[in-house]
Amino acid sequence: MVDPLATLKRAEQFVRGMNERFGGTVFISETVADIKPTIIDEQAAAAPPAVKQAHEQKDTGTVARTEQNKAADNQQENTVDKTWPESPDLATLDQRINQCLRCRLGETRNKFVFGVGNPAADLMVIGEAPGADEDAQGEPFVGRAGQLLNKILQAVEFQREDVYIANIIKCRPPGNRRPQSDEVDACEGYLFRQIELIKPAVILALGLTSVNTLLKANHKMGDVRGKQIPFRGVTLVATYHPAALLRNPQWKRNTWDDIKLVRRLVDEARGKQ
Repeated sequence: MVDPLATLKRAEQFVRGMNERFGGTVFISETVADIKPTIIDEQAAAAPPAVKQAHEQKDTGTVARTEQNKAADNQQENTVDKTWPESPDLATLDQRINQCLRCRLGETRNKFVFGVGNPAADLMVIGEAPGADEDAQGEPFVGRAGQLLNKILQAVEFQREDVYIANIIKCRPPGNRRPQSDEVDACEGYLFRQIELIKPAVILALGLTSVNTLLKANHKMGDVRGKQIPFRGVTLVATYHPAALLRNPQWKRNTWDDIKLVRRLVDEARGKQ
């Protein structure tokens, strides 16, 4: 069977060659690009019924897949109560969001890690994301890093139940990787509502990932730790993540200075000079 497109291309090349050789004004009124859609339409019209049916089924399948994707997106959105931003307390907020599937992490988690502690705490501790132990138990900072965090708090006379502990991300990233930007976008609003409900005097941000995610900037720990940083109407203090201290015990001295600053700021907020 003769390919009409190939024939047109050969004709176009012949005419161009004539123009270059003789300098004439021979031209083609329609290029291959102009004619191609028409030929394709004509070929489609002349195609056997079985071929037409296959094309129609393909188009129908594409539409169906698009509708399925939209339905899946709506279903993920519907797993969260749309009134969550108006939640009057932490228990209600937890109930309204703990079935969240707004990002890929909801598909792989074991448990949603909302947060734990005093709902009226003066100190709120914020980490990066749950790890394996937290994913299994549904509570933040319960592994080795959590045990070290408890000791750090106790060293300045905070008990775990006195403070509120949460993470930026409520579900564990696979392999404990850093949260991706779209995962943060899907989840950080929940944390901000927690901050609004708790109204802490001080936030202790653990680890550079937590600090940079909250402040929306790339810092070095040496540039931000030990400082009082305004954040959403609260004083934020940054220090090393307990997991990093387990790997780098030489950083504990700086962490001790940071936690003493936190203790002083909380006491000042309570009116204890």
